Amino acid sequence: MNRDSNVYTVLYAAVLVVIVAAALAVAAGALKAPQEKNKEVEKKMNILTSVDKIHDVSKADDKNTYIENEYKKYIVEAFLVDANGKRVEGDAFNMDLKAELKKPERERLLPVFVCNDKGNKQYIIPVRGAGLWGAIWGYVALNDDFSTVYGAVFDHAGETPGLGAEIALPEFQKQFSGKKIYRDGKFASVEVLKNGSAPLNDYNVDGITGGTITSKAVGKMIFDCLSNYTKFFDLQKQNN
Repeated sequence: MNRDSNVYTVLYAAVLVVIVAAALAVAAGALKAPQEKNKEVEKKMNILTSVDKIHDVSKADDKNTYIENEYKKYIVEAFLVDANGKRVEGDAFNMDLKAELKKPERERLLPVFVCNDKGNKQYIIPVRGAGLWGAIWGYVALNDDFSTVYGAVFDHAGETPGLGAEIALPEFQKQFSGKKIYRDGKFASVEVLKNGSAPLNDYNVDGITGGTITSKAVGKMIFDCLSNYTKFFDLQKQNN
């Protein structure tokens, strides 16, 4: 075949495209399993962080093994609850919270994770919402009175560095510890105030300076997500 012909050029380019596409497909397949494993480990780390069970992970010989072992040690249950607050069986860890929150409230099945440290239990609730530039998410851990926040962890897809992105910093997250989500017997959640705008009490925290929109979005996310669990909280209080 004439290498200077248009036909040769087209065939040569087509073969290269096929080879490159095959190589990319093989690479994507090889990377998929490690990527999924990394997502799983990161999720477990965030769940553990909400109950302050991750310490000196950077010093671990194998980060993934350390997190897996801590998760098995402390997270003793994971289950789903329905719209009536009743426990149902299902894969809580792999439940797509984003998809569930889009469903009508009566159809939602939502995850609960239980941490047990020497008889002290915390109930960990995943939360998800919309920030200024994209999705925000996290976990809120409650004491077994189902009224007091034990801890919280948050992350984001693309909030502004130095401003809204600081919801992912421990300094912001630690404020939620000890806050109350019920006020005078009614669900109230935890309000995120504009930084320094009002005195703090058991029901609010300071937002990020310069990141008011993202801060408010965190407050809305917590209210919207925890409100889905109020029937579950009520049933647990009755059984305690």
